[in-house]
Amino acid sequence: QEHLVESGGGSVQAGDSVRLSCTGSEGRFWSNYAMGWFRRAPGKDREFVAGINYNDKDIEYQDSVKGRFIISRDDTKNTVFLQMNNLQPEDTAVYYCAADIRGLWALTSSLPDYWGQGTQVTVSS
Repeated sequence: QEHLVESGGGSVQAGDSVRLSCTGSEGRFWSNYAMGWFRRAPGKDREFVAGINYNDKDIEYQDSVKGRFIISRDDTKNTVFLQMNNLQPEDTAVYYCAADIRGLWALTSSLPDYWGQGTQVTVSS
């Protein structure tokens, strides 16, 4: 069973924008979960990108995406979004959605409870 399903990836040019979506499956109160995004670039380890707590107020970003990426959530649709602006070739990666009932601290410091399958984002110069 896929608990989290991402969509919105693709191939774009440097400077373009892309919005990723991640929807949680029915049967869970995803509004109680911290949700976020990770990415794995070719040849590199998976890294945290952005996270938003269940209260919709606590938000964290990796330094390299601050000012360019915006994370948000719509709990009426069990969905978290990642708006990525001014994309650069170094943003090329598989982007994974993740969720953790323990909160944002767990999302950023340990292995989250749930993961999506990932969606590819490729940025050409």
